[in-house]
Amino acid sequence: MAESRVVAVVGPTATGKSDLAVALAQQLDGEIVNADSMQLYDGMDIGTAKLPPERRGGVPHHLLDVWPISKSAAVAEYQQLARAAIGEIHARGRVPILVGGSGLYLRGALDRLEFPGESPQIRARLHAELHVAGPAALHRRLAAADPAAAAAILPSNGRRIVRALEVIELTGRPFTATMPDFESIYDTVQVGLDRADLDERVALRVHAMMSAGLLDEVRALLPRGLRTSPTAGKALGYAQLLGCLDRDGELTGDLGEAVEATIRATRRFVRRQRSWFGRDPRIRWFDAAAGGLVADVANTL
Repeated sequence: MAESRVVAVVGPTATGKSDLAVALAQQLDGEIVNADSMQLYDGMDIGTAKLPPERRGGVPHHLLDVWPISKSAAVAEYQQLARAAIGEIHARGRVPILVGGSGLYLRGALDRLEFPGESPQIRARLHAELHVAGPAALHRRLAAADPAAAAAILPSNGRRIVRALEVIELTGRPFTATMPDFESIYDTVQVGLDRADLDERVALRVHAMMSAGLLDEVRALLPRGLRTSPTAGKALGYAQLLGCLDRDGELTGDLGEAVEATIRATRRFVRRQRSWFGRDPRIRWFDAAAGGLVADVANTL
């Protein structure tokens, strides 16, 4: 394998990317770099499907638990952190393996992506509109200005909608026009996982998270600012459960409906991930349900 090689395991949520990445790292003498935007947050474990240490197979994992709950996500900052981690792994003579389903974060780490500037004035005005009108109204505006960006951003993700509208207003171009061609700065192999039974797996995963204590995890994060966090508080599962809890963490809403809402939102997110990754011709796709997956993927590297 080339000394500058980077492997990326990508695709929709609940396809088994984390376990595959560990198996590949064990075969390739690799180290894993997280590319899931929510796994960057310290304390968000169950709801992000973060692999616990005992399931990491002795493989070093980087960029987990690096941001406090209160921090707003910053893709440009992640880009710097990820590229530094990749460089350090290469310097040790090992293979960096990025794994995650956050498409913009992956492209930020791997591709020739430069982030547009910022306008505090435009952003403040858009946030004020967001507060009054809600994210759905701004998402409709984004869909009219840049359908591709709207398809990739959840209608509930007010922070990312505002950022996309800010860039459009700043540059006079669609937000997606700031994305470069599919050209990596590394010798990159991207492995994509998908499977036909993902709707069922999403439901099973959400119920398993609840059984594992997701509600208690959300309660434990309330004193750390989860409810007011511009990013972490909007995460799938966390946002829905926050809607069931009062300021003291007491259950005031319909927990069953929150669980079903999480399943529906996650399935919509899967469709957006498929759309995002489906546009990248470099990804080599594999059926995650097929037997011999690890061997088949390893043979392509």
